[in-house]
Amino acid sequence: MRARDRAAVSAIRATLGAIDNAESKGIPAGRAGAIESAALGVGAAEAPRRALTETEMKALVDAEIADLDSAAATHERAGAHDRASELRRGAAGLRALR
Repeated sequence: MRARDRAAVSAIRATLGAIDNAESKGIPAGRAGAIESAALGVGAAEAPRRALTETEMKALVDAEIADLDSAAATHERAGAHDRASELRRGAAGLRALR
């Protein structure tokens, strides 16, 4: 991958975000209460994250590639060839890292 391929870098960043989001266990429903019962201190409100398996991570990367390919095809049909090419470069960048 070329060092300055912005499309690939953008796709990689988006995929890392998707992985990060998938590791989240979600936020428990909040409840009203007095401020003195709020969590205090560094990390007091942090929630543990779940660990994804290698298979789950690969599935997320494959899903991102599929989304980029689909979006590229849609843009191509609409005549937005430059954007379609950019999306394909992003997908190629992800494929190179699989």
